[in-house]
Amino acid sequence: MTLSDKLYVILIKGGSWKTILGGLWVTIRISAFALLLGTALGAIICLLRTRKNPLVRGIASAYIAVLRGTPVLMLLLLLYYGVFARAGLKPVTVAVVTFALNVSAHVAELLRSALGAADKGQAEAARTLGFSAWSTFRLVTLPQVLRIAKPVYQSTIVNLIQWTSVVGYVTITDLTRVINNIASRTMQPLLTITIGMIIYLALSYIVFGLFALSDRIKQRKRGEAA
Repeated sequence: MTLSDKLYVILIKGGSWKTILGGLWVTIRISAFALLLGTALGAIICLLRTRKNPLVRGIASAYIAVLRGTPVLMLLLLLYYGVFARAGLKPVTVAVVTFALNVSAHVAELLRSALGAADKGQAEAARTLGFSAWSTFRLVTLPQVLRIAKPVYQSTIVNLIQWTSVVGYVTITDLTRVINNIASRTMQPLLTITIGMIIYLALSYIVFGLFALSDRIKQRKRGEAA
């Protein structure tokens, strides 16, 4: 069997490409919702982590430590077969919650580190000029935090996409499970899995490309403003 014949069997025959697209859409959907929810929750946890109250700060620190140190697959299995076993939630919903919790811990620590690295002198200068605490944070501190956190946040998104490859353990037909099923059906594991890896790699570089594009747009706007 030639390479073109193998590719036809893997990608075209029996509507395999539709199945692959379906699995890809499931992966993207879980990743997108988990990222949005996890980022919002991570910002809240970061806020709690920086409070002066030692109890609140301790709870937030424990939350971050536990979720960052727990393998995401173990967390997924715990929530699906344990915590939400009788709740009647769909597997995709449980997966979104699982990855959102994991992402929130990473985002919370990322934002806390970025806050610590921000130039406090600029914030103090803004307050001296009469800016309110909120205005100082929004106009001075937050832009610095976002700039510092951006490279690591980009990697967090890529990691999230990769982590979703374990959702097949809770009966979700995502991209990885589709690729595995096609490999078993066609008896072409090497080529099929390679195709799957290329798709995941493409998703990663799309993320990198979007961040690079946003940087170029900002640089262009600065150039036009100057």
